[in-house]
Amino acid sequence: MNANTGLFDLSDKVVLVTGGSRGLGYQMVKAFAGHGAHVVIASRKLEACEQVAAEVRALGRRALAVACHAGHWNEVEALVETVYAEFGRIDVLVNNAGMSPAVPTHEVTEALFDKVVGLNFKGPFRLSALVAQRMAQGEGGSIINISSTGGLRPAPQIIAYAGAKAALNAMSVGLAQEYGPKVRVNTISAGPFLTDIAKAWPAERRERCDNALGRPGLPEEIITTALYLASPHSSYTTGSLIKVDGGLP
Repeated sequence: MNANTGLFDLSDKVVLVTGGSRGLGYQMVKAFAGHGAHVVIASRKLEACEQVAAEVRALGRRALAVACHAGHWNEVEALVETVYAEFGRIDVLVNNAGMSPAVPTHEVTEALFDKVVGLNFKGPFRLSALVAQRMAQGEGGSIINISSTGGLRPAPQIIAYAGAKAALNAMSVGLAQEYGPKVRVNTISAGPFLTDIAKAWPAERRERCDNALGRPGLPEEIITTALYLASPHSSYTTGSLIKVDGGLP
């Protein structure tokens, strides 16, 4: 084991992170690379992905930046082909890309509904299916779905998002059953984090939260849970949902 990786050794593993150019995805990309993994960074903006890829390469790891809208099946399918052509495998898939617009439910258009469900569930469904099949045929792997407390505690004005995340939670359980024992599938239910989206929050919301810790999370506080689920140290954990939300009731 590389002495720098500590408990969660991911040396030479290939990790694909959607929405990996910013926010929680960016923090996870850096953590995976720091623990020995080669990382594929996928998001809609190639330039942003390339900037993160440069940081990964500076750590001595291989990196691949891919422009991909994670809600579009044709782009998801192309992403999988690109990664397998470059690396020959995916050991860890992190479905992190998502969007959560707050809109009065009666004002949600069909186009917005389809966009929210597409990015938060439809795309991850297809990407997970493609990767899980290949993992099961190969050496196995780990799929980590980044969900939200909205999927467990639906709130006003995010009903479509909450429904999509609830579907993502259910998908994790089903995939774990279908593609086990070689493929493990788990969910991180993320609470409020001070990512880019938090810049639009009122100042009080950025400082206080109605959870047990009384505050939103810092983006880097997602790291240990992601490393645990990606590494062999979670070998008996699958079909599980882990709440990382500061203790929301």
